Amino acid sequence: MFDLGHTFLQSVERRPNSLALVDGAVRLDYGQWFERMRCVAGGLAGLGLVRGDHLVVVLQNRWEMATLHWACQFLGVIVTPLNWRAKPDEIEYCVGDAEGRAIVFEAASAEAVAAAPACARLPRIAVGKAAGGTLTFEDLLAAAPAARLCHAEAADFSLMLYTSGTTGRPKGVPRRHRAERAAALAQVAQYRYRVGEVTLGVMPMYHTMGVRSLLSTAIVDGTLVCLPRFDTAEALRLIAAEKISNLFLVPTLYHDLLSDPAFAQTDVSSVRTLGFAGAPMADALLQRLDVAFRPQLFVNHYGSSEIYTFSIDQHAPAKPGSAGRAGYNIRIRVVKLDPAERRSGPDDLAARGEEGQIIADLRGDEAFEGYWKRPDADAKSLREGWYFTGDTGYIDGDGDLYVTGRVDDMIISGGENISPVDIESVLSFHPAVDEVAVAGLPDERWGQKVVAFVKLRAGADAQSLDEYCRTSTLPNYKRPREYVFVREVPKSPVGKILRRKLIAGEFDKA
Repeated sequence: MFDLGHTFLQSVERRPNSLALVDGAVRLDYGQWFERMRCVAGGLAGLGLVRGDHLVVVLQNRWEMATLHWACQFLGVIVTPLNWRAKPDEIEYCVGDAEGRAIVFEAASAEAVAAAPACARLPRIAVGKAAGGTLTFEDLLAAAPAARLCHAEAADFSLMLYTSGTTGRPKGVPRRHRAERAAALAQVAQYRYRVGEVTLGVMPMYHTMGVRSLLSTAIVDGTLVCLPRFDTAEALRLIAAEKISNLFLVPTLYHDLLSDPAFAQTDVSSVRTLGFAGAPMADALLQRLDVAFRPQLFVNHYGSSEIYTFSIDQHAPAKPGSAGRAGYNIRIRVVKLDPAERRSGPDDLAARGEEGQIIADLRGDEAFEGYWKRPDADAKSLREGWYFTGDTGYIDGDGDLYVTGRVDDMIISGGENISPVDIESVLSFHPAVDEVAVAGLPDERWGQKVVAFVKLRAGADAQSLDEYCRTSTLPNYKRPREYVFVREVPKSPVGKILRRKLIAGEFDKA
């Protein structure tokens, strides 16, 4: 199998004059972009970076970020991107954990990098007008092109993503060139991308969705249109101006696009494909998007940093909530939830319709092989050749997978297992509800009580929402016992609901 450096060379050789990258005034075809990559690779090599070293990158979705990612693929350097909003202690930990050999930053991350002692010992590459660098990105561009490219083999590590670390320290997820290439090819197939696809590059490149947009767009000789920081007005302008043909976003960003008053006046007819991942999408939002865009393909993509694709449903509105069936490179199962006295194995299958834990076969082409220097995490999640995702779900009578939440998010009230996602789906259809998140709060009688945290778009009160649930298909025992009205539902940078913040009271009441 090709490594990713040779993968990019394919596009350069096929269509050197095709538009490859757009970022504001920067517009590069494949030939022009490749020449810049060669110089950046030469500059990194001049700093002493060699095959197997880690380059830590703390950047937004700008053309320099995309260029560094590809330059590392040519050198065999492991690109290690971090959230550009990361705090100094997070950067300090990850730089030390990855044994980073250099770090790249911009103005948005400069203060945090400067406050991380580990970075003071490294070459610090400043992008834009950021202060505190030992050299600049322009210095890399001015370097002599790398004398030799394609140092990596398909079995080498391509990048290392860090999980969000909602519990404890973040975990490094090292991924090989062959797994990254397989995941990108699967993206092309599962989303039916065409030659010359135009992708809005808005999902951060420290997240698996952003990396997939970068790689899969290049595989089809397409154009990546960078949006460094999500802004609905700018996203809508780019969709119309650059004729974006596919969107791959988390549900939160779709929600924000539709909520912008300018959406109704924006020409979105070029968008043929919608895809979402990272978090479940409320049924009401799914239907609104289907009406607003009328896409040819609307994909619910369920996966993770560890194994890019678990399952896909290419026609999400036809069966709301369904995550479909296993992707092209993977096998999945649902096993019984762990009883107290033992851990479930991969053959302890849950019955059809029975909620259990979702697991994935580690022999799949897109799979990782274990966490970076974390045998404790491996022992928890990797068993008998299968990855235990920590997600709950069930397979229905048709054989389709439904993802119901996290094992740790399951509400146990009065002895009943209650999934927050079921309740959120029902409440999302109430005309006054803008967003909703459900969590279990301690209760002396029930153990946990079901509490709905609601952001309203119109007037409503707890009584009207409770009556709405009573007349819905929601079983009575799942009905929220309390409603809390909030200004915003707390989420991670990629749109996942942070239920731990709701439980801890870390939110603003409306």
